[in-house]
Amino acid sequence: MFDFQQFPQINPPQRLLMGPGPINADPRVLRAMASQLVGQYDPVMTGYMNEVMALYRQVFRTQNRWTMLVDGTSRAGIEAILVSAIRPGDKVLVPVFGRFGHLLCEIARRCRAEVHTIEVPWGEVFTPDQIEDAIVRVKPRLLLTVHGDTSTTMLQPLEHLGEICRRHGVLFYTDATASLGGNVLESDAWGLDAVSAGLQKCLGGPSGSSPVTLSPAMEAAIRARKCVEQGIRTEAHQDGADEMIYSNYFDLGMVMDYWGPERLNHHTEATSMLFAARECARIMLEEGMDALIARHELHGRALLAGIQGMGLTVFGDISHKMNNVLGVMIPQEVQGEEVRKRLLEDFHIEIGTSFGPLQGKIWRIGTMGYNARKDCVLQTLTALEAVLNRLGLRTVQGAGMQAAWDIYDGANG
Repeated sequence: MFDFQQFPQINPPQRLLMGPGPINADPRVLRAMASQLVGQYDPVMTGYMNEVMALYRQVFRTQNRWTMLVDGTSRAGIEAILVSAIRPGDKVLVPVFGRFGHLLCEIARRCRAEVHTIEVPWGEVFTPDQIEDAIVRVKPRLLLTVHGDTSTTMLQPLEHLGEICRRHGVLFYTDATASLGGNVLESDAWGLDAVSAGLQKCLGGPSGSSPVTLSPAMEAAIRARKCVEQGIRTEAHQDGADEMIYSNYFDLGMVMDYWGPERLNHHTEATSMLFAARECARIMLEEGMDALIARHELHGRALLAGIQGMGLTVFGDISHKMNNVLGVMIPQEVQGEEVRKRLLEDFHIEIGTSFGPLQGKIWRIGTMGYNARKDCVLQTLTALEAVLNRLGLRTVQGAGMQAAWDIYDGANG
């Protein structure tokens, strides 16, 4: 007989998640997720959907009508935009400065794009001239960028790229999964045609819903590929002139019809995740986007000071680091995974490792969302210093904490 008692009720241990994401969700978001379900066409539910669109326009700093959710993790939002915008054979340009630039290339290839890349060493970012020179050479239909790449902790400046793209007739997309809410991002002012994000980092929620925003130009490109599925289409539905979108679930044309006044059936909205996304945005706007970004900057700066005060080396070009994630070079005197193991087992604190050429070379420590707090930073610094000393790397006791405190005292003064 099957022993169901070997599967007790889920009761995960308490952890302080100070890696590159996910982070601990804000308790208000968890409470929102626990709300009872309603039907997908209940006026209450469609009202919540409209509220989500209005809230995320403010989060993305845009007037775009089509600002909504893609059901799935942040990668679902990326793939939905790329598969809906890229026609087979389209040229795309991807500036790669970390693991997630390679991800954009991977997804674009699966969309049967002609993918062109430019690269800089991990730990650096691109200048606008480098990107414009590549646009002139390649003549792409789309520029696919990562705003903040957590694999390297670098933040790519975007504010001059929209004007470049407009001059050359290029659609401009960025993946803001790791940056939105913790770093300045101005969708309209920077000329972005599409942005996607996720809840599990600076937005303070769980993974599983991807907010996206689409400009009128991106909407037109997607509508040109319109193909309403059999079984729900009527004589009023006309197919677009361009080649159809080769995904049903990620067809943003049909997703727009579902979120729009027609409420044309596409999928059943992930109700609990919509509640989570709505509460994430509500909390962010209650604090204020400028204040939220300033909070991430403060706690990121305090962590940086603490790590440097401890005598550890920071990875990459600090002038272009993200506010919310810090790369720390692993000292030769210790085993990086042993440090992470001790932190998790003895202090219940999680920090991250990295990928590719940085695997085993850096730790990634995040200060984002609900965990962008003074107590989280000080706890992490204290625990890390204790573990390092336990494993034989001697530091000046308390120097890291004092350096972080100096940042906080200066901010309060």
